[in-house]
Amino acid sequence: MAAPAQSPGPRRSGTSVLLVLLPLAVLILVAVSVGSWLQFTERQAKDTVHTVGSGAADRVDVEVTAQSVDAAARELVLRVRVRPRGALGEEEGTAPVAGLRLQTSVATLGDLAFEAHERLAPKDVQVALTGGSISDYPFDTYDTDIEFWAVLGGEPVPVRMLFSNNDTLFSIAVTPPPPGQGQEAVLGLKLSRSGSLLVFAVFMMVVMWALATSVLLGAWFLTTRRQGLVWPALAWMAATLFALAAFRNTAPGAPPIGCVMDWFAFFWAETIIALCLIVVVTAGIRSALRAGDERSA
Repeated sequence: MAAPAQSPGPRRSGTSVLLVLLPLAVLILVAVSVGSWLQFTERQAKDTVHTVGSGAADRVDVEVTAQSVDAAARELVLRVRVRPRGALGEEEGTAPVAGLRLQTSVATLGDLAFEAHERLAPKDVQVALTGGSISDYPFDTYDTDIEFWAVLGGEPVPVRMLFSNNDTLFSIAVTPPPPGQGQEAVLGLKLSRSGSLLVFAVFMMVVMWALATSVLLGAWFLTTRRQGLVWPALAWMAATLFALAAFRNTAPGAPPIGCVMDWFAFFWAETIIALCLIVVVTAGIRSALRAGDERSA
């Protein structure tokens, strides 16, 4: 008697699993590669130092770092470190040879003054922002300009400015001044939300719509099939309603209520979920009462 043929079932099962795992592995690899490239690009932009001003040997170097942006107050905080070079400084540029006054643009809230022969310590200054509105979050943009010119011992001296950004929530595009400037150093700045923040905010809006759609489909199923009061489903809908508000409050940058993200996704998602919950409860009560009347009849 011939031996019975082996069943091809396990081989087919292994093949089907491989057909699922292979595209999944490729998708993960592509996602990690794209994410690595975006992170590297953003890191390179953060590490870029923009230099403008005089290249004279006897000058004042002003190292400016953007520390934080308060979009609600429209204020940019800069950390300023001053280094007199050449004959203008002593002790390797840690102190000026005479009284040094660093004057700034109108947007900067206050000038800086340093005593002669005293060690120069970093100072924080505030710069007012113009244009844009935080209600446009996460697509809000702002403009400002920073300008420094130095007076040492009553005489103007050349200035070189080195600008960098240290705020992870904002990216800053720098517009250099036209050639032919005087001894001052000037930069125009355009501030916008960083790429990471923008991607996360858009992801949050997509998740809000996805959750609202899931609840809507669940409500449609329960009402059309007359399932009655399904308490696990009602608990899931109610939990989603409140969890969505907590999820919205995790948005980086603390956006105010009524921003673009709210009008694009959050308000509508909350409305859909709340209405679905009310409809399911109403339909469930009607189904339960109808079933009770049929049993009593």
